[in-house]
Amino acid sequence: MALKLEDFAAPAPPVVEVEPEDVHLAVYEQGYSAGWEDAARAQSQDQTLMRADLARSLQALGFTYHEARAHMLAAFGPLVQGIVSQLLPELARETLAPIILEALMPLAEESADAPVTLMVNPADREAVASLLEQATGFPTVILEEPALALGQAMIRLGDQELRVDLTGAVTQISKALRGFFGLQEQE
Repeated sequence: MALKLEDFAAPAPPVVEVEPEDVHLAVYEQGYSAGWEDAARAQSQDQTLMRADLARSLQALGFTYHEARAHMLAAFGPLVQGIVSQLLPELARETLAPIILEALMPLAEESADAPVTLMVNPADREAVASLLEQATGFPTVILEEPALALGQAMIRLGDQELRVDLTGAVTQISKALRGFFGLQEQE
């Protein structure tokens, strides 16, 4: 007779038969999900890197723009200063007579018979006199005033007085440009 002893071991789990196709499908789904998560993580990292690269590039472009602007202004400054110091004084001398004529016309219309007294630098007298002779028929007295700089004139009609100062205008333009380019160099 055989001895039967009580078995205290845990009962063996029931054997569930799984179709090999179901196992294959579950493994495929698990691998697919893991691959999708890896791809999403990699894309997120790529976007973070691209944003950082873009931010660095934009910052470099900003510095490059300001550096290029500063270099351009530094190179452009002497050219403008040369134009102001060489060309504007000559243009001011050439335009003095037409500007005086433009200022005289309203004064002459107000008092047709009273002579207009015009004081100019001796070097400007000839150009002013020739233009006034051609353009006006009203009485004008031209006086040379050595105290006036080239490009300056005083126009008097009775108790009215008008000052034309192209030299001062050129000086103010020159100061403004020097100030502008001086500020740009400091930046």
